[in-house]
Amino acid sequence: MPIIQSVERALKILDLFDDHTKELKITTISERMGLHKSTVHSLLKTLQEYRYIEQNPENGQYRLGIKLVERGNLVISSMDLRKLARKHLTILAEKTGQTCHLGVLDGKAGVYIDKEVGEKAVIRYSRVGRRIPLHATAIGKILLAYQKPEKLWDLLDAYEYVQITEKTIRNEEECMTELEKVRDQGYAVDNQENEPGVRCIAVPIINKDQEVLGALSISTLIANVSDQKLDYYIDLLKQTGKTLSEETQYLGV
Repeated sequence: MPIIQSVERALKILDLFDDHTKELKITTISERMGLHKSTVHSLLKTLQEYRYIEQNPENGQYRLGIKLVERGNLVISSMDLRKLARKHLTILAEKTGQTCHLGVLDGKAGVYIDKEVGEKAVIRYSRVGRRIPLHATAIGKILLAYQKPEKLWDLLDAYEYVQITEKTIRNEEECMTELEKVRDQGYAVDNQENEPGVRCIAVPIINKDQEVLGALSISTLIANVSDQKLDYYIDLLKQTGKTLSEETQYLGV
């Protein structure tokens, strides 16, 4: 498999920092990388732009940026959350017969980090690692609705409301109205907003700091699930989300 040189160089720069090397001068980085100073400067500027590297304003030296902390915390929390949620996903899939997902926030999108397929499930094609739009999915709406106000506005700043179906949320006003509804009822619904004929429901997983860690969802075909059955799924999902939230709070996930 071919290696992209610029990406490799950027990653090697990040690897120069460790417990004993918190900050480096550009000349030192240039020497250790065996690259011209101008090349290193361009790489550092790109890493700075995406907050993987930052420059100490007092001495001009470079150090690792806050984005690495964010990504590291996401990996750690996602792994712990996935482990805790596994049994709940299995039980949900067994009781409903449907496809159940666990999703978390990644940038300005959601991402599936686990799934379980029930015996009656028709929707089997989703995959772990798939990124999903925040405005058009039940999991995405949960990940927006339960954010702190400042984080929510960061997520919605310059957000692109891509029209996936005729029922997809079209703008910020519609989005904010929907998020208020989600918070009021304690769950989110995607009613053919991401895919025609498909309806999904989701609930939040809340940690001890009252922050949303992720979301649990059930995906169904509208034609196969009556309103009465959907109400049962919602009650079951809300109770599962409450139990999982309590577990994460107790364990400090």
